[in-house]
Amino acid sequence: MNSHPDPQFAPPTPDVAALPLSLYPALAQVRPSLAELSPAVAPLQVPSGTALFSENAPCQGFPLVLDGEVKVSRSSEDGRSLELYRVVPGELCLVSSASLFRTQPLSAHGITTKPSSLILIPADIFRRWLETPAFRNEVLGLFAERMADLTSLIDAVAFHKLDRRLAAALLGHGPQLAITHQTLADELGTVREIVTRLLRRFEREGWVTLGREQIQITNGPALRDFSHIR
Repeated sequence: MNSHPDPQFAPPTPDVAALPLSLYPALAQVRPSLAELSPAVAPLQVPSGTALFSENAPCQGFPLVLDGEVKVSRSSEDGRSLELYRVVPGELCLVSSASLFRTQPLSAHGITTKPSSLILIPADIFRRWLETPAFRNEVLGLFAERMADLTSLIDAVAFHKLDRRLAAALLGHGPQLAITHQTLADELGTVREIVTRLLRRFEREGWVTLGREQIQITNGPALRDFSHIR
């Protein structure tokens, strides 16, 4: 994360020690505890759309999300962005932990997708926490889970046609999607023009109806069959 937060980062009123351990139960055993660290690691209130950390920048600490959501993505040289995963309350950030493990720059960037509350654990404290078996096992378990997710993502990018990936991306959100073609393009790691062309093809097939920042699923079974989702 940025080492010098902007004025928009305002500390909220709740004490960090009041963080419910139901979100991060492994923290009940770490030393120093969150209560001992307070108020040095007071929570931050972060608006939606805020860049928390940048690709190739030094990692300033380990974020714990208390409320909201952070989207973690990688960028290409031509400016396109591919989403890797999202961090919600109770989850850990793989990119941050990997950077702190290796003492190397961050390999992706993180942006809040909604108003969020989080605390930033200093790098030296994070390394001390890793001496606690419960916390270390949780971090290593995160690596295993994210590796499975990223393997699936790589498989989708490398072996699935973009039109089938787009069909799959439209499913599972209900019959009405409030989403732009650019957002879909960003999620799929492609450009808006290609997504628009494919959506118009889907519309000609009678699978969707397109509107302004709206996509209506009109034939979900056909779309699902096309995407090979069973």
